[in-house]
Amino acid sequence: MLEIVVETETGERHVRVSAETLAGLVRRIGGEGDRFLVLQRVPDLPGVFAQIWHENGGDYSVEHRDGGADRHFTATAGLHGTIAALTGWARQDAGWDSGLTWSPLGLPPEPAVPPLELGAADRELLEDRVREALTGGYSSRAQLAELAEEYLVTEDSRPVSREQAAALVDRLWLERVAEQATWRGETDPERLTRAFAALEQAGITARENFTCCRNCGQAEIGGESAPGARGFVYFHSQCTDSAAAGHGLTLLYGGFDGSAETTTAIGDEIVAALAAAGLQTRWDRDPGRSITVTPLEWRRRLVG
Repeated sequence: MLEIVVETETGERHVRVSAETLAGLVRRIGGEGDRFLVLQRVPDLPGVFAQIWHENGGDYSVEHRDGGADRHFTATAGLHGTIAALTGWARQDAGWDSGLTWSPLGLPPEPAVPPLELGAADRELLEDRVREALTGGYSSRAQLAELAEEYLVTEDSRPVSREQAAALVDRLWLERVAEQATWRGETDPERLTRAFAALEQAGITARENFTCCRNCGQAEIGGESAPGARGFVYFHSQCTDSAAAGHGLTLLYGGFDGSAETTTAIGDEIVAALAAAGLQTRWDRDPGRSITVTPLEWRRRLVG
């Protein structure tokens, strides 16, 4: 699989696609409302992306950026040249860009971002909150920037601009990217994802970081279920924060028929799937009690 995320004009988001899938997406675009693709690396890196634009009957406009505005280039290519360039970019092949004739896009330099004028206490509070969300691992850079911009807002004050928020997030994001580069092997969150995928295939709707709280989760999980699903399991964003802080992960679950018997059976399947993925749980088989995944080292790799 290619370590990229591909976003389309239609709003689709494809994570870690194969070279064949990427080629299929390139071939597909060109019609009204489906004319471009944006490619980002996994994990996303500030100022690094590739993108293409195509209308049926014409060539492809290909762009890539590797840093500031002076590192943004454009080229025109046919279908096969475009596929080759994007696949090489995704693989980070040496000389991937040699097959096309590139020109600087000529964007103006980006204005300098004014330094944050925050007291030490507010700065620490803001950075701690962004780092907490970074450790959780489910937020994109754009979502984190929105969080940073809004976190200290009061009725009378908006101390962090959008540009300052983005600069702060990019700095902390790159710190986290460097940290996760030292991780080796499968992490506990990846084991969790593997267990949830197995549960989904077995007819149990499984969602990570789903909604903001239990009330919302219980109200909305039914809408996520596939036809024939027997039950569900999920954890919400407050559970994510707790796991990221080292307190284990709380799983909420149940049977769609509402019976205690089904809920207990669903719980048994969840515990078994987690054990098969190499995770330990604490649960007394009481259908009224949540399942806790513990011990748990929460090292979720960023995507973006």
